[in-house]
Amino acid sequence: MTTKNVTIKLGSRLIEHAEVSARSTSESKIVSGFRLRLLHTAMRLHIVLIAAKCYKNPIDWLSALKYLIKIRRQFLGNHKLQKVMKIDRRYYMGIYIPAWFSSGFEQFVMNELKSYKPIPRCSNRFNTAFMAITSKCPLQCDHCYEWDRLNKKEIDYKNKLKFILAELNERGVNQVHFTGGEPLMKTDRLIDLLKNAPKSIDYWITTSGYTLDQNKAKRLKKAGIKGIIVSLDHFSPEEHNKFRHHDQAYHWALEAIKNTISQGMIAALSLCVTPNFATEENLLNYMILARDLGVSFVQLLEPKAIGRYKNKDVSLSSENIILLESFFLKMNFERPYRSFPIIGYHGQYQRRQGCLSAGKRSIYLDMEGNLHACPFCQKKAGNILEPEFDDQLEQLVSAGCSAYN
Repeated sequence: MTTKNVTIKLGSRLIEHAEVSARSTSESKIVSGFRLRLLHTAMRLHIVLIAAKCYKNPIDWLSALKYLIKIRRQFLGNHKLQKVMKIDRRYYMGIYIPAWFSSGFEQFVMNELKSYKPIPRCSNRFNTAFMAITSKCPLQCDHCYEWDRLNKKEIDYKNKLKFILAELNERGVNQVHFTGGEPLMKTDRLIDLLKNAPKSIDYWITTSGYTLDQNKAKRLKKAGIKGIIVSLDHFSPEEHNKFRHHDQAYHWALEAIKNTISQGMIAALSLCVTPNFATEENLLNYMILARDLGVSFVQLLEPKAIGRYKNKDVSLSSENIILLESFFLKMNFERPYRSFPIIGYHGQYQRRQGCLSAGKRSIYLDMEGNLHACPFCQKKAGNILEPEFDDQLEQLVSAGCSAYN
């Protein structure tokens, strides 16, 4: 593959990014305008067909669609969809929503419709599971939520992880995100885990990008990985390396994105927006880099006082939050920004609809199979390998998230 130096103008200065690969033919393509309207109409018709499988009464079919439209407006107001991403001949509107018209999307819709009216014989309990496969990591990131358990001695979790994955499949999960630690330190373990894994699930990796070279990306794609979320916390190499406490962190991240795209997997970036980073200029510079790297999605995370941040005042101010929410809407719904990746911002959703984790739409499972509300709210609420797990899950759902209840 040919390469070129990509020079990105950041405000009044230039940052030189050496040897960023030229985009491959498998990169994402932004779909907007008339073609998007046609696709969106077809997607809504697909939802009606899914509802017809779930409910006998035809009145429920259209009512179910109206219910989902109402839910979306509660999250995003009346903003109309402006763009989706076409990747490997499939259409995506976000990291945590399976491709339109796929079996995973059907499972996703059915899970959402359970809140409209119970669905007989529906096994879906939640959409997404975050699943830790190691505590090992070569970095020492400022915001690490696993800090207290990082690099602890591990036993052989091979069979236990396979049992956990089987249990998730039985409950109709449509996405599993492998986390750590740094999951790419256990690439062989991950590939072995995926050998007989259910094909109905979309598998993702959340990583720093650690040593994700072309060969490793090819192996992961062949094993069944759908997408890779690379944590990149600054557009400046020096600042990102400082935040991650490793002089190769920025290089790893950019190489990981390049190799993810070249293998036809979905590439996304994850940014922890600290109070010092939260300016319009910084956010725009980051999105320029994300666009020029060819990623499809950018995930904005708010810092939490857990792990290495425990007992530290890292919360965003009300002014920071107003800025982030405004930036999120501008990038996703205003015409001049159609060429940029789609932004996902959990905090924006949570402040309007409550936490989407804690068993409602997602859960977090550590290496032992212990159930937690999410990676940032780690308090054991049960274990997926125990017979009473479903009761434990119901208790977690009832308790909800203390931060957003």
